Amino acid sequence: MKPNVGNADRTLRLVAGVAIIALGVVFQSWWGAIGLIPLFTGTTRWCPAYLPFGISTCKAPNTQK
Repeated sequence: MKPNVGNADRTLRLVAGVAIIALGVVFQSWWGAIGLIPLFTGTTRWCPAYLPFGISTCKAPNTQK
């Protein structure tokens, strides 16, 4: 998988994911599980929703490690 999530996008996704999970715990709701999606995409730096549109928020050319 080639990274397509940049640094600012990654930070926003990680913060949003943790916040959604925390709200799910506070309100004892399964909706908090949705926070796993931005948390996953933020940690892996890859978003499958960007693929069909060819979007990439990375500044530098992508290199696979």
